[in-house]
Amino acid sequence: MATERTFSILKPDATKRNLTGAVNAVIEKAGLRIVGQRRIQMSRAQAEKFYEVHKERPFFGELVDFMISGPVVVQVLEGENAIARYREVMGATNPANADEGTIRKTFSESVGENTVHGSDSAENAKLEIAQFFQDSDIVG
Repeated sequence: MATERTFSILKPDATKRNLTGAVNAVIEKAGLRIVGQRRIQMSRAQAEKFYEVHKERPFFGELVDFMISGPVVVQVLEGENAIARYREVMGATNPANADEGTIRKTFSESVGENTVHGSDSAENAKLEIAQFFQDSDIVG
């Protein structure tokens, strides 16, 4: 097993409901370490760049509007097989389909406001981390 890093966003629905500590507790209980974390207000340009893979999808505009609607917490997580582990801990995109005990099942209110984002591959994790962090921001 390899120690790796992944990227996480606690979305505006989570910060609005003061869930940062509760979500972080689930992350840490799963054996992942938070080695970088910042609360930011994402700009429209940042959100459009981050979600550009979905640019042609009908929900793109709504997604961008949501992500800039309030502060988010961007994070770098580290641990054994961190990418797969965090995706497991997050649960299915649609909270109705997520397993009990996952972040989305526990905290999400809808498929659109599903509390967290996590990288889906090592390549995307590196790209996503680089959009919001410099190496000096990450301790661990």
